[in-house]
Amino acid sequence: MMDTSELYASIRPRYPEFKDHVALVTGSGLGIGKAIALRLAREGMRLVIHGKEEADVAQTVREFEALGVDTLGVCTDFSQSDGVDHLFDVLRQRHTRLDVLVNNAADLRRTDLDHATTEMFDYQLEVNLRAPYLCSVQAAAMMRPAKTGAIINISSVGAQRAHWRGLPYDLTKGALESMTRVMAINLASEGIRVNAIAPGAILRRQTAAANAEKTREIAGRIPMGRLGSDLEVGAAVAFLASEDASYVTGHVLFVDGGITAQISPPGQPI
Repeated sequence: MMDTSELYASIRPRYPEFKDHVALVTGSGLGIGKAIALRLAREGMRLVIHGKEEADVAQTVREFEALGVDTLGVCTDFSQSDGVDHLFDVLRQRHTRLDVLVNNAADLRRTDLDHATTEMFDYQLEVNLRAPYLCSVQAAAMMRPAKTGAIINISSVGAQRAHWRGLPYDLTKGALESMTRVMAINLASEGIRVNAIAPGAILRRQTAAANAEKTREIAGRIPMGRLGSDLEVGAAVAFLASEDASYVTGHVLFVDGGITAQISPPGQPI
């Protein structure tokens, strides 16, 4: 498994217009969020790393700074009422502008109807929906003076093609995609674009070796025959934030190897 510096070096920059722009990626202390932040950093952006766990945020900041990336780390819990306010208070102490917001932080738990508790439901509404909404409101306020900016919400294939056990997670992602369209219309005249990305099955680098058999099983149900990588999600984010996507807003981009295009998995026709 490549370390952060090797992954960084493997990325080919494509968008010179990102140089010295500021991007906030929520939930970027690890996982997909960290890969998204790494891609934007490779494009020359200044990064704001956010996470719930202080150790994850601190480690990611150290790794990014070692690469020469201008990095600010903020640890805050979106389930707390002041979580978003604290994040943006710290951000504004360092930066007077914000060019890209990626709403990635989310509680990923999924279950069935009989086991979806009200506690779980309320928590996911706070973290998966309310926090992205509040982050977007504050980000839009920072983007308005320049009349440009990109807000990108990380959704899921479960927003339109429900997981077998998908509550309440799929519900919150469906609402997030609806919010994407509403905000896109509201902010279009101000030069701010709002889009979403719906990843499918993404390989987790930290557990890939231990779960090789399960990974092969899942890959067999995907038209492209493999899981996606977190850097492929990062590449989609970079595109939607770039000038190449200047006429794209209110859109959901599926990064899923064809999962949402199929009616049934390969070899299991209906």
